[in-house]
Amino acid sequence: MAYIVGIDVGGTNTNAVLLKDDAVLATAKAPTNHKQLHVGTIQALASILKFMPELETEITLHLSTTLATNAVVEGKGEPTAALIFPGPGRKWEELGLPFKLFTVEGSIDHRGRETAPLDRDQIRRVIKRIKEMGFKALAGVGKFSSRNPQHELELEDLVTNEFPEYLPVTLGHRLSGKLNFPRRITTAVLNAGIAGIQAEFAEMIREVRERYKIGRVFILKADGGSIELEESLARPIETILSGPAASLMGAQALCNEIKNAVVIDIGGTTTEISLFYHGEPLAEKEGAEIFGFATLVPAFFSRSMGLGGDSAVQFDGKEVTIGPRRDGPPVVLGGPRITPTDAVVALGKASIGDKKRALTALEAMGAPYGINPTAMAEKIVDAFSQKAIKTINKIYASINTRPVYTVSQVMAAEVLEPDLIIGMGGPAAYFIPKIAKGMGVAYKVLPYYEAANAIGAAASRPTVTLTLRADTALGKMVIPELDEITEIPRPFFFNLETAKEEAIKKTIVYAERAGTTVEPKEIEITEEEVFNMVRGFHTIGKLYTLKAQVKPEVRPIKTCGC
Repeated sequence: MAYIVGIDVGGTNTNAVLLKDDAVLATAKAPTNHKQLHVGTIQALASILKFMPELETEITLHLSTTLATNAVVEGKGEPTAALIFPGPGRKWEELGLPFKLFTVEGSIDHRGRETAPLDRDQIRRVIKRIKEMGFKALAGVGKFSSRNPQHELELEDLVTNEFPEYLPVTLGHRLSGKLNFPRRITTAVLNAGIAGIQAEFAEMIREVRERYKIGRVFILKADGGSIELEESLARPIETILSGPAASLMGAQALCNEIKNAVVIDIGGTTTEISLFYHGEPLAEKEGAEIFGFATLVPAFFSRSMGLGGDSAVQFDGKEVTIGPRRDGPPVVLGGPRITPTDAVVALGKASIGDKKRALTALEAMGAPYGINPTAMAEKIVDAFSQKAIKTINKIYASINTRPVYTVSQVMAAEVLEPDLIIGMGGPAAYFIPKIAKGMGVAYKVLPYYEAANAIGAAASRPTVTLTLRADTALGKMVIPELDEITEIPRPFFFNLETAKEEAIKKTIVYAERAGTTVEPKEIEITEEEVFNMVRGFHTIGKLYTLKAQVKPEVRPIKTCGC
């Protein structure tokens, strides 16, 4: 088996792992450089490759990166205009989206039938106006494009021939087969805006590939599956929130049995919280939400809190406040402000940096209130644990009042509670037992807990989700993700089993484009709907809507000890 290197770019550190034959050979880490993410990636890669005994062996590289997430949160993408085809119905002005929307004539109805053609001259005028206003990227979205992408494809053709400076134009139907128009607009606009940043990152990674003997490169997506680097250039938005996904996949790779569990990944800047229900990761019902943007990106459920090993600590004589700000490294490593890490070092539970610095800083913090350094450290540790417990309880309270989906099924109507806490991240060995004790729940700190997220990235496999919509009354079948609009041969004989066979066949094609080969048995039909089409008192056909998925999976890591 070839060597696999997994790299997870965290808020504070970039962790790396070297795998061979599903066993961990080595781990390494480097500081994360937020201005140049590839710098930490290269440093971590160089460190981990020192452990390779066979220098001429090709490496497969799996990345979990904060690049797309940071670009969205920090608003670093290109100014993007959304050219939309809203058609009749709800007024587009009522959508309340924080993007500049430009409307054009032309519409597709809910069945996927063209009810009004595009006005290509109008589109030319609108794009010229978009250029004059300084927009650098373009997204095109029709209300029912997932049921017939004809108009979006016509827009792409026009841009390709007359406005190549706006290539690649992001088309909404390629990102999701779901109908939610506002979410599809948001997903397309964000995707178009960060495409240039993703292209720059890909170019940097190509340089790294030339320097080292690296073959294929994959990036972890928000749903726990991976996508080949080149394929991600068209759909970079799918790589948002890959960090929490890496945590969940790491938990699955390193833990034999998981039922109802909460996964806590404690980093230097933030702590990520994700959940398992009956052994499956919970997924967002509609799609990922990031920084107030509601998208259609398939994603695991996760919540982030500004609490980490390097979070700044304040004390007013009564209450300890931790985070969400991070002012730098811990005092023991020369940082300017006391952190939870300093408290752990002062209590003798970790041996990094200069313990005397931590004790001196803790003494200065507690002295005005008659608190000695040890007691001050214990207060900080307790405050850290209580903040984590409060957040976890709040998450479960929220989950139990709204529908949340697992990857393959709807959550049953029952109260969801954790029976296990799974911990990872640098400070996990010390804080997870205290959090678990406070909640009265069993716990496991993962083997290789400092690099468990990198292991999750390395052990993941490519995955895709595909939508099939077939209308036998019209004799049409649409696969939006593949740009396909085809005639249904012998529509009278088309049934649910035929639709499933077509969905599986097309998913295999889609997976090949994404960089992997799958067997039919590896594909799961996750959604299926069948409606009778009635005219008068007679059924004139059926409408089939199916969603097929190459389910995210991880290879178990052998020496897990969990």
